[in-house]
Amino acid sequence: MSDTPARILVVDDEPSITEFVSYNLRKEGFDVHTAADGATAVELVNAMPFDLIILDVMLPNMDGYEVTRRVRAVSSVPILFLSARDTELDKVVGLEIGGDDYLAKPFGVRELIARSKALLRRVSTQDNNNSNLNLNEIIEASGITIDEGTHMATSESGPIDLTPREFELLTALMRHAGKVLSRDQLLHDAWGWEYLVETKTVDTHVKRLRDKLEAAGVDPALVETVRGYGYRFKVL
Repeated sequence: MSDTPARILVVDDEPSITEFVSYNLRKEGFDVHTAADGATAVELVNAMPFDLIILDVMLPNMDGYEVTRRVRAVSSVPILFLSARDTELDKVVGLEIGGDDYLAKPFGVRELIARSKALLRRVSTQDNNNSNLNLNEIIEASGITIDEGTHMATSESGPIDLTPREFELLTALMRHAGKVLSRDQLLHDAWGWEYLVETKTVDTHVKRLRDKLEAAGVDPALVETVRGYGYRFKVL
């Protein structure tokens, strides 16, 4: 990270939460901006770059999931969801559409700060690593082509419609094609999470990835379950 404070956008329609979160983030030295609804949040993201977005799910005029879809069309900024919804399905949906972490309300300020810093560290590490990587790398295996520059996956039948999380998961598997990857490895390689979510989240994403492969005319069995170990992308 540079000496410039990380810029964080806090989006919540409850003033008490916005003030509480903003106050504690500013105490940590962050540059904090706020929005009380989804439309304003999208406008701010289009107007200036952010290093992190802390986003409530239930917002007026545009919920947090729709905000995420629109943000992901223009930015890969980390998104930390805040929500009173705390079921596994809610978390999976949030992560599936492009969120990076999910914190249930009510939450402790120490956990919020820790998760925020973890996401910011991840971005900093990725930026450093990217200087040594070819960001336009093409990965090909078993009839599938991954273009990391355009974030596109294609098969002989055409494009494969994947969410950002599904794309990262497939990329991680194909980069190590033929090798077994544990759930912990996939969380690290595909998302860079510092174990802030349960590893069983990987199982849900693998199921969705297989469904997308099958819908695109690709054999879903290319993503193999290695019982007791994890998953492997089959080399044909």
